[in-house]
Amino acid sequence: MLMHQDVTDTTPWGPADEPALVCAEACFDQAFHYWRGASGRRYLHSVYTLIGCPALPRANYILVRRHDDGSRTPLAFGQTKDDAISLNLAHLRHQGAKLGANEVHIHLLAETPEERAHVEGDLTEAHFQRIAANAA
Repeated sequence: MLMHQDVTDTTPWGPADEPALVCAEACFDQAFHYWRGASGRRYLHSVYTLIGCPALPRANYILVRRHDDGSRTPLAFGQTKDDAISLNLAHLRHQGAKLGANEVHIHLLAETPEERAHVEGDLTEAHFQRIAANAA
């Protein structure tokens, strides 16, 4: 059961999102990305374009708008819920298109429904904390 990678900096106000270098020999073009939850934990996500996303098992996702300057705005947090992987993909593409997402970030390390619910709640809470902090 590996849901996240613990890091020394567990402050919830560290970087909300950051690229992940997963191999010292090769730098992938943003193929992996960390998102930080309200708990301070970082969750590793695989990054796909909305169109290039493969059919998915049950997993956590973030629908993201990547801007021309490379910055990212999360638009929706959730989890796939269907046993049919093609239905999960259809749902993601439909919802992503409605919201204006051009990326799908997938977290596959939460194995049980309870773990996926925890990840979704942690990431969602962090997002709303950042919005509240920026509004103040």
